[in-house]
Amino acid sequence: MNQPLAYVHPGAKIAKNVVIEPFATIHNNVVIGEGTWIGSNVSIMEGARIGKNCSIFPGAVISAVPQDKKFNDEDTLTVIGDNTTIRECVTINRGTTDRMKTVIGNNCWIMAYCHIAHDCIVGDNCIFSNNSTLAGHINVGEHVILAGMAAIQQFCSIGKHAFVTGGSLVRKDVPPFVKAGREPLSYVGINSIGLRRRGFSTEKIREIQDIYRILYQKNYNNSQAVAIIEAEMQATAERDEILEFIKNSQRGIMKGYFSSN
Repeated sequence: MNQPLAYVHPGAKIAKNVVIEPFATIHNNVVIGEGTWIGSNVSIMEGARIGKNCSIFPGAVISAVPQDKKFNDEDTLTVIGDNTTIRECVTINRGTTDRMKTVIGNNCWIMAYCHIAHDCIVGDNCIFSNNSTLAGHINVGEHVILAGMAAIQQFCSIGKHAFVTGGSLVRKDVPPFVKAGREPLSYVGINSIGLRRRGFSTEKIREIQDIYRILYQKNYNNSQAVAIIEAEMQATAERDEILEFIKNSQRGIMKGYFSSN
């Protein structure tokens, strides 16, 4: 905290054991929790609420005003959970009057040059690879992985435990537990490797596969598939998570993949 080459506004609330490296800038109305490390040339701007034991690498800009012409300097926030790593040159904008905050969960890993726009809500344990970009008002569930250079259109939602392949353009909602890839973005199977790593049993993975076979491989429309899943599949937390996501989708879910050959 006694770094003479960093600037810390007197109105910032910084835990005693936070490390702030040279040339970092901490603005007014900022709260930083215990054990967090702020690298050189980081800018933490007004409205940032950063949790415990985070690492923010050089060049990152946290809680800058949104890139939204309707924004009128409202008192909004960027909230970052505990144990989250934010790598070099990441930009995270604070919220607008739509949600009043942008939220990044606990234990996330946001790699270099990612951008997270205003009013995004990101769950715990997410990994965003280099150059992934989220437009405004996006919902991302827990344990989501975005491979490098994935780009998510505004107002989209990505369900928990989903995996989006590198370079993907996400224009529709991505349901939980799936892998999404190709162009246009399509269902390419469930995220079985990720689910096994997180302790899902073989039986549970098969249950999820059976649900998505009905949705994506039986030539039903979404309404028909939902009705069949509700009628024929046993009620479980995973089944209900998938059904709720589909029913609440505002942009519509991505399609299944069909080869042109």
